[in-house]
Amino acid sequence: MFFRFTLLLGLWLSSAAALAQATGSITGIVRDRATQQTLPGVTVVLEGTQLGTGTDATGRYRLTGIPTGSYNLRASFIGYAPLLRANVQVNSGNANIIDLELSADAQQLGEVQVTANRATRVATAETPLSVQRINTEEIKSNPGGNFDISKVIQTLPGVGGGGTGGTSGFRNDIIIRGGAPNENVYYLDGIEVPIINHFQTQGSAGGPTGILNVSFIEDVTLSTSAFNARYDNALSSVLQFRQREGNPDRLQGNLRTSATEVAGTLEGPLTKNTTFLASARRSYLQLLFKALDLPIRPDYWDFQYKTTTRLGAKTTLTSLGIGAIDHFEVGVPKKSSPEKEIILRQNPTVDQWNYTVGVALRRLLGQGFLNVALSRTQLYNKLDQFQDGVAGDESRRILLTRSGETENKLRADVNGTQGRWQYSYGAVGQYVQYDNRFFNRVRRPVLDTQGQVLQPGVDVRFQSDLDFFRFGAFGQLTRAFLPGDRLTLSAGLRTDGNSFTEGGANLARTLSPRVSASYALLPEVNLNASVGRYYKIPPSTLLGFRDEAGNPVNQGNRYIRSDHYVAGVEWLPLPATRFTLEGFYKKYAHYPVSVRDGLSLANLGGDFAALGNEAVTSTGRGRAYGLEFFFQQKLTRKVFAVASLTGFRSEFTGRTGQYRPSAWDSRLLASALLGRKFNRGWEMGFKYRLAGGSPYTPYNLAASQASYLTTGRGVLDFEQLNTRRLGSFQQFDFRLDKRLNWRRLSLDLFLDVQNAFVLRNPALPEYTFQRLPDNSGFATTDGQPIRPDGVNAVPVLLDNNDPSVTPTIGFILEF
Repeated sequence: MFFRFTLLLGLWLSSAAALAQATGSITGIVRDRATQQTLPGVTVVLEGTQLGTGTDATGRYRLTGIPTGSYNLRASFIGYAPLLRANVQVNSGNANIIDLELSADAQQLGEVQVTANRATRVATAETPLSVQRINTEEIKSNPGGNFDISKVIQTLPGVGGGGTGGTSGFRNDIIIRGGAPNENVYYLDGIEVPIINHFQTQGSAGGPTGILNVSFIEDVTLSTSAFNARYDNALSSVLQFRQREGNPDRLQGNLRTSATEVAGTLEGPLTKNTTFLASARRSYLQLLFKALDLPIRPDYWDFQYKTTTRLGAKTTLTSLGIGAIDHFEVGVPKKSSPEKEIILRQNPTVDQWNYTVGVALRRLLGQGFLNVALSRTQLYNKLDQFQDGVAGDESRRILLTRSGETENKLRADVNGTQGRWQYSYGAVGQYVQYDNRFFNRVRRPVLDTQGQVLQPGVDVRFQSDLDFFRFGAFGQLTRAFLPGDRLTLSAGLRTDGNSFTEGGANLARTLSPRVSASYALLPEVNLNASVGRYYKIPPSTLLGFRDEAGNPVNQGNRYIRSDHYVAGVEWLPLPATRFTLEGFYKKYAHYPVSVRDGLSLANLGGDFAALGNEAVTSTGRGRAYGLEFFFQQKLTRKVFAVASLTGFRSEFTGRTGQYRPSAWDSRLLASALLGRKFNRGWEMGFKYRLAGGSPYTPYNLAASQASYLTTGRGVLDFEQLNTRRLGSFQQFDFRLDKRLNWRRLSLDLFLDVQNAFVLRNPALPEYTFQRLPDNSGFATTDGQPIRPDGVNAVPVLLDNNDPSVTPTIGFILEF
């Protein structure tokens, strides 16, 4: 029915489009990247056409009457490096709102060819290497991405996740250069957004599906090292999501519908000086999975908004918000199987909601600007799990979590230029609140035939509340040297503290210097290097853990430290072509090690529960090192391509001090993307990803047999931690788009298929007991009812490598 409706709508609009010549428009503001001053007189043209314009006195440009299609947008101005924005899709439905930032270039007058090739360089003076940037069109057209930014990022060099690097195939954990998912930080228009996925693992950052609306995004910048000193808590990456402004001229919007969800976006002017963006999305995966007789029932909503108000020529106020409501449960399928029974026994019911709201004030100064941002993030996490899925029977309860976390943040920074110097400095203050009521039955008591206890039960329970302050300050200086500014040096210093941990107020303990350098060896070749120290406070789930007497157990934990050493070369042979080759070494200290199991938390993967609800010590060390290659060809002659290859090792120590492979040590990551635009609005894309086999820990068979009936899962043998490896992960994705335009209405019909070649990807085998042929219960060795300690059960290991194909057909209607 859905496919028939989509096809009929497409045929109607296709015939209607023949009645008129469809055109679209592009508008936006051009600013100086360093000072944020608007730039009048900038030339903005569409390559390969006669269409062009200049910015007005307010820095705004407007191109209208553009025939629908894909273009490269170029901005140029005397004294600035030209900027190339590739693959700008012009439709008749919505005006494109694209703001541009130009960087001053001392070489611009004398070396025209240099500036032409530098038009696609994404690095900055402060972060000259380990930087990638993707724009909204690359996100929308990414095969297998299904408009999920987290999945799109996984094509970049050094990035694993969602089936690679040790995580489950359905998750969005972002694993960068061998680091854990919670080592990344996310900023939305300069405001930190800790949660970007539905069903987040508390204390980590992963989840099955992204929250961010791609319709809001102008571009995404990923920095995997050489972080600017303004960013705290980053050990592996900083992701900056830059949102566009709403259309200042008229009301417009879009409706996106697919086989799994429906989403709507609306934007336009609110007042003369205020624009808005607003969206809502609703999933209906639970209905699809029920129809397919699958036991999982994920259900979610998400919401997002942004307003921009110009309070004067020099002052802009931005407000934004993002939130989600998640519910996950398992339902009894009509036709059972051992695999479905495992899902029923192992997965808790999840109710989770979260939001981030914030306001940011930007005030232009003489040669710079002031940023002040105030934000609030809140998360509530409720989990329940019962033995055999018998909900409500407290005697059979396995897991209970009632957890809340709130962060209120105030950030202020000043950015400017003085002669040939660029500088920035600022401070941050946060008030953190956390509470948790937790119970986990690890094992029931094992009794003999007389009812005597042979092995005591193991329960973990605690109740905690925590509130404390965090604070930090930073400064950064950058300057170019040598004729033509061939050498650029940048140095930064940061320190952070808190009012809870022992010694947390001693800012000398977290001094984190960093320095980077970039040298233009040839007009199109840059040599880059950086050295830096970075700190991250342990998650609140860990800091808030208390023993049964109510005493905080982990108050003595240190900030986690990571030292980065990176060097590389960047080659820009053509205006739209970029190659990079980088080597990196990351050295970790004070990494949390579990007191109970003696292993590093770097060897714990993500799931629906929480990371860090246990006693730990800050005694772990780690190292991650490797080499990565990246190639990017922006859209030219209707073809665009991306390829990356990373070889690396990731190892951490536990109680014994011996280095063991981390959960993310897949050793090899490779990806390739190829896209082709055809006439009449057709576009096709292919994506291939490969990852080496992830390490895993085999089961302790005796302990698993004794506790399986209680917990519904096997027990790992940590004496053999990560001594085995899965086979390699491979996935091929395909996407096909057909765009139709009719006056001020446009339609994008799309087919998106994840794992189109139906490839099998191995995962950790599942421990279970053999069931009777009619699946009514468990088989036993003596024909008697199964005993609570499982001694007469028949243990089996089920392969977990069935191929999963996710086809999605849908449309985006712009109006």
